[in-house]
Amino acid sequence: MTTFPTPPHHPSHILVASPSHVVRQRVLESLRSPVRRFQQATGGAEALVHLESGFWQVLFLDRCLPDLDAEELSRTVRERYPGIEVVLLDPESDSEPAALEQNQDLLPETSPAFDPSPCHMGGNAPLRLRSGSAPAEKTRTMKDARDRFLIPVAPMIEAPLPGMIGNSSIMQPVYRLARLLASRTTTVLITGPTGCGKEIVARAIHQLSPRAGRGFAVVNCAAIPETLLEAELFGYARGAFTGAMQSYAGRIQAAQGGTLFLDEIGEMPLSLQPKLLRFLEQKELQRLGSSEVVRVDARVISATNAHLLSLVREGKFREDLYYRLCGFPIEIPPLSERSEDIAQLAAHFLEKYAARRPTPRLSEPALQLLKTQPWNGNIRELQNAIERALILSEDQPLIRPEHLLLADPGFRKPR
Repeated sequence: MTTFPTPPHHPSHILVASPSHVVRQRVLESLRSPVRRFQQATGGAEALVHLESGFWQVLFLDRCLPDLDAEELSRTVRERYPGIEVVLLDPESDSEPAALEQNQDLLPETSPAFDPSPCHMGGNAPLRLRSGSAPAEKTRTMKDARDRFLIPVAPMIEAPLPGMIGNSSIMQPVYRLARLLASRTTTVLITGPTGCGKEIVARAIHQLSPRAGRGFAVVNCAAIPETLLEAELFGYARGAFTGAMQSYAGRIQAAQGGTLFLDEIGEMPLSLQPKLLRFLEQKELQRLGSSEVVRVDARVISATNAHLLSLVREGKFREDLYYRLCGFPIEIPPLSERSEDIAQLAAHFLEKYAARRPTPRLSEPALQLLKTQPWNGNIRELQNAIERALILSEDQPLIRPEHLLLADPGFRKPR
């Protein structure tokens, strides 16, 4: 069996991104040298997250990824991690003898067990390997890159998104993925607990996109009664129902050329989900009481603190709508996993709420206390705690632990 060459005598750090389990396993089994670290990813987004977690030498990248364009992802990786060799995996429908002969040392053995995913067009299709470097070098072997495999590369520190604070390592994938998505029209599903900043991420994606000059329409699906949500989203014609004295375009049409942000999407009534699905598929809508079809060019970003797949299994959320909304998922970690950012966030809120008084500082014991809290309300809870501390500290220049009311003020032990 032909194997993939890797640097001799040096255990390698290999990352393989492919939706096919068989492809990932074949790469691992075919590696010629010992592998110190081997990680698998099912898509491009997951691969980017793994790239943040440590040092990698080679990225094997399936050209048929379910979420990102492999060529574009390859360019992004080469720009940001110049020490990583990117090798594209090409499923071919025929063997092309001349090309295979030139690249014989790069081909794994043809396997009838090859996973026939929609991108992998045949059970006997071989994998063609191509370097992810410049087009003129696509057929060169990985031997030419052996020296580069051992170059340690410090991870690039991504600046926070507009409106966000903190440079913790756990937030780096969020910043990087948001910037990667900004120039595209892919639907984005932002998940994370209440108060972690999902809307801020959505607004940042919009502000960094070519749509920044157009509208950013927000609909909180949990805040609008079910009977009014359809009219608020899709609009209505004059006389469509009692009290409709004039036509209303609706929030979707207000996002024309811009972005529609659907917050708390898990709360959308089941009865309204087919109509939203049709808009996502056709980019068309009909106002209530009107037969006119209106085309709307709006990018859709949604957010939820619920586990949508659990709602799908419970029959409370349509599976087809879930996959339409989840073109690209971004998960925001809770504040309890961002202890590195607490000092910076607290300083920001101290300055924000200090008003006309000199901005006080956090004492070291107070900062350590903040870092040990569970923060079930996340950044919103931290913001409230800092505002209360400023009130209790009066004009003192230092915030001490006794100024931090961290217990739930609505909680009372039973007598």
